[in-house]
Amino acid sequence: MREMREHIFDIFRAGLAAVAPDQAILRHLKRCGSDLLIDASSLCLDDFERIIVIGAGKATAPMAAAVETLLGDRITSGAIVVKEGHGLDLSRIEVFEAGHPVPDQRGVEGTRRLLKLAGNAGARDLVVCLISGGGSALMIAPAEGIGLDDKQDTTRQLLACGADIHEMNTVRKHLSAVKGGRLAARAMPATVVSLILSDVVGDDLDVIASGPTVPDPTTYRDARRVLESHAIFDTVPHPVRQHILAGIEGRHEETPKADHACFRNCRSVLVGTNFQALKAAAEHARQLGYRPLILTARLEGEAREVAKVLCAVAVEALESGHPAAPPLCLLCGGEPTVTLTGNGLGGRNQEMALAATLALDGHEGIVMMSGGTDGTDGPTDAAGAIADGTTVRRAKQIGLDARDFLRRNDSYHFFKALDDLVITGPTRTNVMDTIIFLVAPPNPENPK
Repeated sequence: MREMREHIFDIFRAGLAAVAPDQAILRHLKRCGSDLLIDASSLCLDDFERIIVIGAGKATAPMAAAVETLLGDRITSGAIVVKEGHGLDLSRIEVFEAGHPVPDQRGVEGTRRLLKLAGNAGARDLVVCLISGGGSALMIAPAEGIGLDDKQDTTRQLLACGADIHEMNTVRKHLSAVKGGRLAARAMPATVVSLILSDVVGDDLDVIASGPTVPDPTTYRDARRVLESHAIFDTVPHPVRQHILAGIEGRHEETPKADHACFRNCRSVLVGTNFQALKAAAEHARQLGYRPLILTARLEGEAREVAKVLCAVAVEALESGHPAAPPLCLLCGGEPTVTLTGNGLGGRNQEMALAATLALDGHEGIVMMSGGTDGTDGPTDAAGAIADGTTVRRAKQIGLDARDFLRRNDSYHFFKALDDLVITGPTRTNVMDTIIFLVAPPNPENPK
């Protein structure tokens, strides 16, 4: 069991390494003299008077460092907003650290700076926009009539009610002066190249960081529908309700759609995804002697319910060899949600692991780990947690009731007491969550 626990950490780290943001940028962006090669296309740097680098997200500091390495003193100015503790020292690009997942005044100030840079860009300027997960909370510019406190309250309610990232960002885009394509509109008529690291299921560009430089297919009416479906339309701040209602009535301009002129000189490149991390993790599992099986990179749903399903698959594999025989490594990626009913501390990965402890109880041939690739799970210092068939028994020995902790959404303190938290510190990448199950120890004499 100890060896399987060591292996599961190694597999997780292999997935992280595959989506290192600086390497992701350098795989898609290359420089050949005065030509900037962007996958199959290119731009001549000599055609531009200025090069401006802006962006937001948990992974944008190493992304910006890679762009500085490529473009050096050709960069005229720049500003990025990152989560507190995720910054780096850069030579030509300003770094603003701010609060996440609830936005704060530091995010407002950083966003104000990058909006000024974008707004001053002209037709002969190149704007390189770096986008990664977390950008929705970090790139914060409330629409007219909405205060930061209104955005904070609305964000907290969306997080607590279990809204998924698509729903959350539908609302955010319609309360913002930067999201939902509005940053592209601000930068017009400049040429805009967006380099994007995905943290959303399906890698929808309009959802990642609320799509600041791509067309937005959602509407004010969709935003109201999200709030009503979670029964919080009447509890979000009055200015938020009034703004959405005014938008529905046509008194506020909609977010830019696909035919808007601001997108004529925009291109977007997806540089990193959860599936890339899963493929690298699977290959490392194979090298360790496990048969890897990637189930999905589109995992969604209530974390504790998702855990039950995945545990059932692992137990079935242990007992019958279906869908594949042990030694087996099951891999999933995605972004489950948690509907808060208690007042404990934790995140979706820790809650999933806590639910898994109950489903795996007594099955000592299985170890699972659920971890956020950004190194932070919810409002905690943990990336996630690890669980196995002995967890419930070990918890009982020190007076802990797993069901009670799950009822109170207090997964953090449960796993902290067992020393089963996954602590990575800031990874400076972000491609959703990775869930790993190892089923039975590999046979070193007969590797698969």
